Amino acid sequence: MTSKLRIVLALAATATALPLSGALAADYDPPIYVDQAPEYQPVEVGSGWYLRGDIGYVFKSRAGKVGYRTFDAGPPGSYGDNDFATNKISTDVAYGGGIGYHFNDWLRADATVEGFDAKFNGTTTSDRPCNGSQPATTACRSEDSSKFKTIGVMANGYVDLGTYSGFTPYVGGGLGYSLVHWKGLDSNLYCVGADCTTAASVGSSQNGGEKDWRFTYALMAGVAYDLSKNLKLDVGYKYKHIQGGNMFGWDSGTAAAGATGVQGHDGGFDTHEIKVGLRYDLW
Repeated sequence: MTSKLRIVLALAATATALPLSGALAADYDPPIYVDQAPEYQPVEVGSGWYLRGDIGYVFKSRAGKVGYRTFDAGPPGSYGDNDFATNKISTDVAYGGGIGYHFNDWLRADATVEGFDAKFNGTTTSDRPCNGSQPATTACRSEDSSKFKTIGVMANGYVDLGTYSGFTPYVGGGLGYSLVHWKGLDSNLYCVGADCTTAASVGSSQNGGEKDWRFTYALMAGVAYDLSKNLKLDVGYKYKHIQGGNMFGWDSGTAAAGATGVQGHDGGFDTHEIKVGLRYDLW
């Protein structure tokens, strides 16, 4: 092969390779960098919220002054004001439940529904004969009984005083309203005096009960113990005051004679309670 022919073949090979090299260069794509999505962080929807339930023993209770009106048909009709000679309420079990929120390690609040049932016993006296059936020289005593229940809605606030070996003491207070529902008043009349013809009851009457909403406040103190990360045992004391209100209406005979409005009213209630409950944190 002549030297000229070798040169021609070499030039031809070079010319053939140049377009292939350019095509390879044109087909090469630079790497694509994609920003990585941020790591998913779950949202704690229930964080800070808790549920609570309580049961309590009312070891002391007191009724305020209980008053009633009398009616004289006349004419003209007239009313008088009197107080029960004695009155006493008795109750033992209280209950409640609600939902609350921790604002921080020191402050929390909850809304609760709570109540109790109770019995009432009282007496009234009159210097007049019972129902006019006994001698004019005698007086009359009425022994009265009733039942009532309360159900209330309270907004409560607490200060937690630090946690020590799982124990968290606290103090708190609450405001709200209670529905007091009287079942009615049953009365039995007894003659009083040496000239009475019998020691047995000489008459009875029934008065319909009243119900109304009343302002209520409470003071609390206690300690919570960590049973687990989310569950606490709560033992405490609660003082509660329920404002006075309507108690009973007129019996049917007096109402038929023209008496109107409400006959009896109570002076409210004070209760002292030891309660035990559970609080469950919705973390």
